[in-house]
Amino acid sequence: MQKTPDVSASIQNMFAQSTAVLAQPSVATFERFEKRGTTQQAYIYVLLAALVAGAVAAIFAPFHGYSFIGQLLSGVLGTLIGFGVFTGAVYGIGKALFKGTGTYPEVAYTFALFFVPLSVLGTLLGIIPLLQYLFNLLIAVVMVYFGFLAVQSSMNVRTNGEALGLAVLSGVAYAVVFGIIRWLFL
Repeated sequence: MQKTPDVSASIQNMFAQSTAVLAQPSVATFERFEKRGTTQQAYIYVLLAALVAGAVAAIFAPFHGYSFIGQLLSGVLGTLIGFGVFTGAVYGIGKALFKGTGTYPEVAYTFALFFVPLSVLGTLLGIIPLLQYLFNLLIAVVMVYFGFLAVQSSMNVRTNGEALGLAVLSGVAYAVVFGIIRWLFL
């Protein structure tokens, strides 16, 4: 009989690992944790951030003329799909163009460790009306920095130029995919 994984223990471990990554940002810190998790664990953890994003968007939807359910679904799905598109781009472009040797589970898990707490923080700070753009910009800059470190660790791309190139190309791929999705559905 197969034992069911303890999701709450996994989330507690990931939260502790996230704390370590945020407190000591370095490629070495990411390296310590990249092989400790699975793609499934990464997406369950990201689902937490997605639920927070969806709930906050839904709560404030009426103030902006949007529907509660629409904002809830778009917040949750947008976060999950966005995470998948970006980490998929890091993995695919990293393998194809930069001869990266990481695996997708390493990429997803590594990125989840900083993405989840920073996304939740950004979502919560984003509800402050006059400061939301400043906070969003600050969180975006911090995410770029952590993404730069995570690219180096998870894909084993060690030069700064290659890591930056991989991060930028992945960002462009993400923007293109979401541009197409927006064009198709809006």
